[in-house]
Amino acid sequence: MTKLQAVSCKLQVPDRNLPGRMSPTFNRSRAFTLVEVLVVMTLLVFIVVALMGVFSSTQAAFRASLTQTDVLESGRAAMNLITADLRTLTPSYGRSTSNGPVNFYVNTYGNLPLVQPLVASAGTRTNVLQNFFILSRDHLNGVPTWYGTGYAVILTSSNTYSLYRFSSHYPVAQSLATSNLFYRDFTAFANAPDRYSHLLDGVIGFRVQAYDIYGGVINYDRVNAIYTNSMLNQPQEISYVFYSNAVPAAVEIEMSTLEDRALQRAASRPSDNAPFPNDSRTKYLQQQSGKVHVFRQRVAVPNVDPAVYQ
Repeated sequence: MTKLQAVSCKLQVPDRNLPGRMSPTFNRSRAFTLVEVLVVMTLLVFIVVALMGVFSSTQAAFRASLTQTDVLESGRAAMNLITADLRTLTPSYGRSTSNGPVNFYVNTYGNLPLVQPLVASAGTRTNVLQNFFILSRDHLNGVPTWYGTGYAVILTSSNTYSLYRFSSHYPVAQSLATSNLFYRDFTAFANAPDRYSHLLDGVIGFRVQAYDIYGGVINYDRVNAIYTNSMLNQPQEISYVFYSNAVPAAVEIEMSTLEDRALQRAASRPSDNAPFPNDSRTKYLQQQSGKVHVFRQRVAVPNVDPAVYQ
């Protein structure tokens, strides 16, 4: 056999390593083993759990931001209304006796403070509830008119720390107009504030402090201005009564409001008509200092008479 014939014979032999020829091994169908499927499923479970955690955190942050936005908007709206009323505070120049017209009045009406331990701190925050009255003067349809405005927080078993606003007016020429605004109308409001304009829920702290023309807190008696510390162990609880030409040079309002979720949970718990140490609602609220937003603003009173502080 010649060399040419030998080469020809070699070319005719099927070569399984040639690219055009499939090996019998590759002709068989390929599939995943059970171990491979379990590994893939385990990895998918970890991925889904991680995604669910990220989704849950995002939703929680979104809800928290919405809650804070609502609390801030409602709190600022209430503070703007209060500060606008305080700027109209006007002395009556009436009698300077206990039965005379009242220009400015602050009292606690027996509301006990809510003490909350601060988060990550050994200190506490005392949330005081106070009511106050403002006398002002303006014109109504061209007629000189006295106005009385008041604010109060009410707490009952069905009403959780709700802030209410009272407003009444009489013509200046009417007899006992200024006296009736406080001794009759405001007294009725303080006894049943839920019959008047409802502003905001969840106000666990509402503190009012008066300042003199030198910027100091009024914690002393002046002519036509009476200061009272309601409780010696609670210096934050200050009561005021201003008569005749006396009005504070500035008034500071501090309002503490609960977030909606904490307020809803507090409302679902049984409660008496006031915060007591053994009250279920009070015990819950004492642990919610991290869910409280504090608003504070000092308002200058334009109609102050400097002679009061000489």
